[in-house]
Amino acid sequence: MGELQRRLSMTERSVFRLETLPSYAAAGEANLLRDFHAGRPLPPRRPETDPWLRMVADSVQAGRCWSRVHVLDRPLSDYLRFELLGYQGNLTAGEDVRIADRATVPKALGALRQDFWLLDDELAVIIEYNEEGRRLAMEPTSDVVSLIEQRNLAMMHSIPLLDYLPTVQNELRRSW
Repeated sequence: MGELQRRLSMTERSVFRLETLPSYAAAGEANLLRDFHAGRPLPPRRPETDPWLRMVADSVQAGRCWSRVHVLDRPLSDYLRFELLGYQGNLTAGEDVRIADRATVPKALGALRQDFWLLDDELAVIIEYNEEGRRLAMEPTSDVVSLIEQRNLAMMHSIPLLDYLPTVQNELRRSW
């Protein structure tokens, strides 16, 4: 993530993330995910305790807009249950986290399967994953027109995380 973090820290106006997978296999989450599956309490994610969230919070405080949409399917995968609860740390850092349920969004949005970061509407980082959700590659591109359209579609047809959570409360393992 070093190069991506460097690029993110250089943004001047906005950062957007589109997520489309039912699970991700990030090495840094392995222990937390194991604890979640075992029913152990997870440490709260806050800018004071998480370097990523500190970076987001500092960026938001400097006037940059951070947002993300996760396009997902129901029923929720175990990973999505974990992630939806973890996103609350992102909210604390000032990120606008939104959810788009494929069952209720336009076909064009539901068909999206390519994750990316969009920085200042000028540069994108396309992320490739394998079947298990392990990141294979990140490719920067300045060809962002279609990605801006995807972002706009995703933002238009998604709802804020805090509005979405009550609709899936029965699928979540822990209270929030």
